[in-house]
Amino acid sequence: MHTVRSLLNWRSLRWKVALLVAVACCAVALTVGLLVHRSTLDRSMNDGAAKAVTALSHSVERYARDGTLAPGEELDPAAMPEELVRRLHERKDPAHTPVTWYDGDPHAPRMWAATSYRGEPFAVYEDMTPDLLTRQALDRHMWKYSLVVLGIVVPVSALAAELPHRRLRRVARTARRISDGDLAARTGAGGGDEIGAISATVDAMADSLHERLLAEQRFTADVAHELRTPLMGLVTASGLLPEGEATDLVRDRVAVLRNLVEELLEISRLDAGAETADARPVPLAAVIRDSLARTGLGARFTAHGEPWADTDPRRLDRIVANLVTNAHRHGRTPVEIEVTGTTVTVRDHGPGFPAHLLAHGPRRFRTGAAERGHGHGLGLTIALGQARVIGARLDLANSPDGGAVAVLRLPAAP
Repeated sequence: MHTVRSLLNWRSLRWKVALLVAVACCAVALTVGLLVHRSTLDRSMNDGAAKAVTALSHSVERYARDGTLAPGEELDPAAMPEELVRRLHERKDPAHTPVTWYDGDPHAPRMWAATSYRGEPFAVYEDMTPDLLTRQALDRHMWKYSLVVLGIVVPVSALAAELPHRRLRRVARTARRISDGDLAARTGAGGGDEIGAISATVDAMADSLHERLLAEQRFTADVAHELRTPLMGLVTASGLLPEGEATDLVRDRVAVLRNLVEELLEISRLDAGAETADARPVPLAAVIRDSLARTGLGARFTAHGEPWADTDPRRLDRIVANLVTNAHRHGRTPVEIEVTGTTVTVRDHGPGFPAHLLAHGPRRFRTGAAERGHGHGLGLTIALGQARVIGARLDLANSPDGGAVAVLRLPAAP
């Protein structure tokens, strides 16, 4: 279906090339046709005029000798074309060179030649009908074969344009994959033309982006590891402080910092592909109920039946906890969790996910919209990463009647 739509897309490069070739062929055919037509007409007029002058000379000699007129010979100016008589009268040649004129009547074309005989006009004409028919046949043949050639050249040019068109489509597909986050995608297109240069540029861009992303991931992992040791010291020291309001504030900030470092370490492991799932059949509703209880956050829980899923319960607990926490932090109550088959739906009744998050996915250290509160934006990133590890699919959307909806689809147990 996509191929058919591509073929019918008149704005595609394929049809633009075919149109350009068609216009060029038409221009060449028109130019050549006009030149040939004009050249043939000029030669026909010259040949006809020469024949008429020769016939006029013979007719004058015969008339002077016999005093008789043959068919095609005229002495009466009224029987001659007005233009021929006018040219004869305006002639200023003392040698009395004959004048010629072509009567282009489509039914009876004639080439006239006239001179003065004893002070009176004397004219003869040559029938040009065979010559006219020959020129008309030549014109028809030129147009007919031009259309035949055009009918062959345009489809061939469209087929010839398919190769660069296919290469450009491959470059476009690779660029879309890179835009969607697949930085390992490469065009693999060679060639020394402009398309090859574009392909090489796209590949170089992907290499640069990949290297920068790896550098940022390594930096994040290194910072998280370096912070872990002094952070443990802070946790220990905060536990030794005397009880009081200031101590509670310090312990709260230390706990926030500790969670941030742990999340950074978790993301670095997910980025490095070091996480593996320990999947086994689990009662999905019971696992979700226990995960919700461990968060300590209120939510309406609904389960339809007792489905079993093939998953890693520890990582599933992490996903559910992040989704519920995100719903409470950035949305509004009531938060609802529904288990239907092996699908888990978490919904809040807040402003919903921002448009750019739905279009491009969650970004670390970016919460998306001011109305959804503040935070470092790692919860959804971790949830998506853990979902990939356990072979699940996490979709984010907004409900038509308001609120953010996260749908987790898990593989069913054998």
